Amino acid sequence: MFGRKIYIKRAGRKLLIFLLLFLMLFFIGGWLVPRPLFKTSYSTVLESSEGELLGARISDDEQWRFPPVDSVPVKYEKCVLNFEDKYFYFHPGINLFSMARAVFQNIRARRIVSGGSTITMQVCRLARGQKERTIKNKLIEIFWALHVELRYSKSEILEMYASHAPFGGNVVGLDAAAWRYFGRDPGQLSWAEAATLAVLPNAPSLIYPGRLDQRLKQKRDQLLNQLLFENEIDSITYDLAISEPLPEKVNALPELAFHITEKANAEKHGQRIHSTLRYELQNRVNEIVARHHQRLKSNFIHNMAVLVVEIPSKKVLAYVGNTASTDSTAHGNQVDVVQAPRSTGSILKPFLYCKMLDDGLLLPTMLEPDIPVRLGGFTPVNFDREYNGAVPAEEALARSLNIPAVHMLKDYGVGPFYSFLKKAGMSSLKEQPEHYGLSLILGGAEVKLWDLAGMYASLGTILKRYDEEDGFYSSDPFSPLIWDENLQITEEERTQPLVRAASVYSTFDALLKVKRPESEAGWEHFAHSRKIAWKTGTSFGFRDAWAVGVTSRYVVAVWCGNADGEGRAGLTGVTAAAPVMFDVFSSLPFSEWFPVPVDEMTSIEVCAESGYRPGKFCPERKVVQIPTGNKIGVCPWHQRIHLNKEGTHRVNADCYPVSEMQHKSWFVLPPAMEYYYKRQNVLYATLPPLMPGCSETEQQLEFIYPREWNRLFIPVDLDGTPGKIIFDLAHRSNNVTVYWYLDNRFLGTTKNVHQLELRPDEGWHNITVTDNLGNSLTKRFKVVNR
Repeated sequence: MFGRKIYIKRAGRKLLIFLLLFLMLFFIGGWLVPRPLFKTSYSTVLESSEGELLGARISDDEQWRFPPVDSVPVKYEKCVLNFEDKYFYFHPGINLFSMARAVFQNIRARRIVSGGSTITMQVCRLARGQKERTIKNKLIEIFWALHVELRYSKSEILEMYASHAPFGGNVVGLDAAAWRYFGRDPGQLSWAEAATLAVLPNAPSLIYPGRLDQRLKQKRDQLLNQLLFENEIDSITYDLAISEPLPEKVNALPELAFHITEKANAEKHGQRIHSTLRYELQNRVNEIVARHHQRLKSNFIHNMAVLVVEIPSKKVLAYVGNTASTDSTAHGNQVDVVQAPRSTGSILKPFLYCKMLDDGLLLPTMLEPDIPVRLGGFTPVNFDREYNGAVPAEEALARSLNIPAVHMLKDYGVGPFYSFLKKAGMSSLKEQPEHYGLSLILGGAEVKLWDLAGMYASLGTILKRYDEEDGFYSSDPFSPLIWDENLQITEEERTQPLVRAASVYSTFDALLKVKRPESEAGWEHFAHSRKIAWKTGTSFGFRDAWAVGVTSRYVVAVWCGNADGEGRAGLTGVTAAAPVMFDVFSSLPFSEWFPVPVDEMTSIEVCAESGYRPGKFCPERKVVQIPTGNKIGVCPWHQRIHLNKEGTHRVNADCYPVSEMQHKSWFVLPPAMEYYYKRQNVLYATLPPLMPGCSETEQQLEFIYPREWNRLFIPVDLDGTPGKIIFDLAHRSNNVTVYWYLDNRFLGTTKNVHQLELRPDEGWHNITVTDNLGNSLTKRFKVVNR
């Protein structure tokens, strides 16, 4: 009896030691099970804001393996559990009964016909790279399965299986399989489709859609019959399900946003990105681009890009990087033009206008010069090659006149404007300000459509948030656009504004006056018509056409042209890009216009003719609303003149009795500005002639061209011979004769039109012009070789 007790005691100790060693081995061995369980590459998947698939890119190992799902559809779960592991939710990772049954079946068949693996064990086998089915590997899978059950919940294990199970060919995981075989999201699968995908991983190399269909259908229908037996489906559902055909081919994945999918693949490779794009809007914009591409390609214009941005969130709602083509390399359709720097044309003018308003250096109504000009070797011309003499600043912006914009940039300074553009988000400014010079405002720099849309959206956001958040100004008002919903937005701080809401509002108000394309003619006469502040741009050589529009809720930015930079006659912002922009706006919900930021606006009187603050000689005035803090002085062009008692001639005290004089206020522009201004403004009254015998006090002559005198170049004609310099002179009076002299040598006379062609030698010269009334003007200039 005593010996028996000793035996039992020793046996108990051995069992305890064995259990302790097993538990020690079990827990230490847990370190051998990797964390995370799967270390593999995934496809890049881009989804819309609603969760719809927009596009995907294959994984590094050339498998269509979507990133792991966070839930398994109910239909597929019921199908796969009935087919693979009915007791999944009840066993600890291994099912001893199933394993015993598998051993019996294999012995009877004298080959491996069943593995008895649970879903957990299959997950472990997939994680290990689907090792060969041997007893050793089976034991390792059992060991792993026990640890996996301790580490993960049942739903997580099922999600891992659904995400990594093989479905034939290079299709891995439920998500990829649903799209490749049925062209839809897993949650939209029918019972027959879910059953098909449930049986596929059982033998993916033998069962493949389009091949061995009878065997696949037999397995699917057996599973459906089991579901009927288990009362998971009713008889009607069963009859409909078994009548469904099998997938006959592998479908291409959706490609609704090719270029932003490429961007996602480059920046967030192997991830599932929940983007800000709206599925239906992206579809509509794709259709609009395709329709306009048909219109433009007849003029050999092959590429187009469109962005739609929400205000004030700055979320990208639609992204079309280029036109679609069956041969993406034929016309550079693979290039993402949204991210490609292109010449700006006139598209940056509103930013100069806005900043000058904000700094108090501009009045919307003030006249800006619009005459031939040459500044530091730069000779800008207007698009229509016409001159207006002088134009109100807001009209110059609305008409996109180049010469007034250059004068405004000269007054503001290239350096400060360059700095503002950098802060506003123009990332393509790689050179120093002097590299661009005054051409910065006319296309001398390049901008990305992505940056441009963000810059305009930022202006709209400044104005929108000022109204909605009681005068709020962000410390980072020109933040980048957002295309990923998962992007963490940090809390913003209040600060002094970079540009004020009032300046933005005044800028948008000027852009409302831009003449719309013919398709939009008469828009202002309809009460339901939306207000759109918009601007176009056309680069030199007709290579780039831009159009950007802003409402209180959206920004639409469009670029048209050729990716290889080929210019085409007729490729302009108004004719090519603007119709696309307005069609996109017609697909967006209506929005009311921005409210006036009254707290930052002030009403002032301005001279009705010059647009400056009125001086004492301005007879007519009007009231305008402008941003506070304006620094513009009084009108420089209204003066008091003295007339004889008949009012027909100008006089002065040296030649006419003061007591008989009439005194009038008169609007007098400099001769060169007047020369062009009076052609466009029939009501402009030139100065009355000077009474004979009176001395002239007003400048009568002014050279229109050249405007720069210290470096004149002799042009070269087409045949290679030296050409001539054209000297162009403006005179206040008509029917006067002008006498021309070069270095005191008489050259000839002109009347009415005062132009002369000269070919001076290299070096310094003096040119003198004198009229028959005794007025004279001399200029010194230098001719240089190139």
